[in-house]
Amino acid sequence: MSDSAKQKEAAGDRVGMAKPASKIEWSKWFFMFLGMGLFALVYLSPPWPNAVDPMGKEFVLSPQGKAALALFLLAGIWWVFEVLPIGVTGIAIGVVQALFFIRPASEAFKDFMDPSVLFIFGSLVIGAVFTKVGITKRLAYKMLDIVGERTSMIYLGCFVVTALLTHLMAHTAVAATMYPLLLSIYALYGEGDRPTKFGKGLFIGMAFVAGAGSIITLLGAARGIVALGFYQEIVGREISFFELTFYMAPVGWLMVFLLWGFFMIFFKPEKAVIPGLREKARELNAAMGPLTRDEKMAGLIVLGVVVFLSLQSFIPALQAFNKAAVLLVSTILFFIFKILDVNDLEAVPWNIILLFAGAMSMGFCLWQTGAAEWLAINWLGFFQEAHWFIFVLSIAFFVMLMTNFIMNVAAIAISVPVALVVAPYLGVAPEVIVFAALVTAGMPFLLLVGAAPNAIAYNSKQFTSGEFFATGIPASILLMALVALAVLLIWPLMGMPITLPTP
Repeated sequence: MSDSAKQKEAAGDRVGMAKPASKIEWSKWFFMFLGMGLFALVYLSPPWPNAVDPMGKEFVLSPQGKAALALFLLAGIWWVFEVLPIGVTGIAIGVVQALFFIRPASEAFKDFMDPSVLFIFGSLVIGAVFTKVGITKRLAYKMLDIVGERTSMIYLGCFVVTALLTHLMAHTAVAATMYPLLLSIYALYGEGDRPTKFGKGLFIGMAFVAGAGSIITLLGAARGIVALGFYQEIVGREISFFELTFYMAPVGWLMVFLLWGFFMIFFKPEKAVIPGLREKARELNAAMGPLTRDEKMAGLIVLGVVVFLSLQSFIPALQAFNKAAVLLVSTILFFIFKILDVNDLEAVPWNIILLFAGAMSMGFCLWQTGAAEWLAINWLGFFQEAHWFIFVLSIAFFVMLMTNFIMNVAAIAISVPVALVVAPYLGVAPEVIVFAALVTAGMPFLLLVGAAPNAIAYNSKQFTSGEFFATGIPASILLMALVALAVLLIWPLMGMPITLPTP
């Protein structure tokens, strides 16, 4: 072949190897500029009117607070429509705060290393360890051996196990534990990594059920302690650990089974039965052989951390220890005992961690600038003359919306104290206010940033943030219907006071 012919062939190869021009995603550009436009509209708008609480106290919305609301809108649009990787949007939240002087950069970015973010990191590391050493595969095979080959029963088995675990440990740690187990189960579905209805239902369902289960005890999340603290301070009475569980158990478990039915309708698996699954699970479990040294070490380390965190609710001397620090002890021990190495550390899903870091920064921004309190006062002001039932549902609804954007602890902190002050004027018992708020605070079904289990489930790549949002709308309607049922029927039958006696 001549030199000229060779050059032409090489040129042809280069043309063939050239990447096609990337297709412009106009929808993402539209929503990117929509978010920026809403930010500019609110940021540049004239000062907004003050909020006035039932006692006549005025709450001024500062320029920084108004800017925080503008950022709140931008972040919500960008997260829902995923115009950028969700972790990059998280970074943008800190950048905008610093560049537009909403908060100093030292504060905006400090929240990226908040203990809650590090707790997420530690939980993800535990999930990675369980996957690496094989514990999750053993658990998955055992569960499939029990629940059988019907995909509806696999849904139910996964949801029940998730809910049970949240009674004893934080729902974030539960999600991190269940996530690799679900990956092992989904691998046996026979569709590879391709997104399916079964995959979407399995992972979104795990996130939703982790929230539903976490409301039942004080061990599932920190929000319960905060709400009961406000109740004790304002009302002067204490709600015990077991009293909370007594009233929350029927609501939480009813929601778990309602969600099972919900996902069987909206994400009915393509296959009703996976033939031979039980036998295959038994064979795979037998092939793994006896427990390895790494499995035993990992199990003992995680068990020790879980026991310590659980005992914190019962032993006052242990309460001073930060939960994130305790959990991160497990991460350090994994490396000391060479269960993990530096390559495993580099494989941690930083996109998810940055997502949650940005959510924490957004939440603290709304809180510290007074924007969240201004929103709460204005919202409850609409209902201070309403029927007591509408007032209770309005509080639950506000907490449900806010907990999708900011920490559920913060959502409780800005709404429950105000609601407890307004409640006596409407003849509403304070107990129903606290419990209704705690139910919705535990179930942010709309945005990935609402709770760590949402973000952990997203890492499966079975669904987009838009699909999560679309699924969350009917699920949130179902949640509000359950709250209404609890207020009108379930809690009164159990003896909870709903209204105050007339003088």
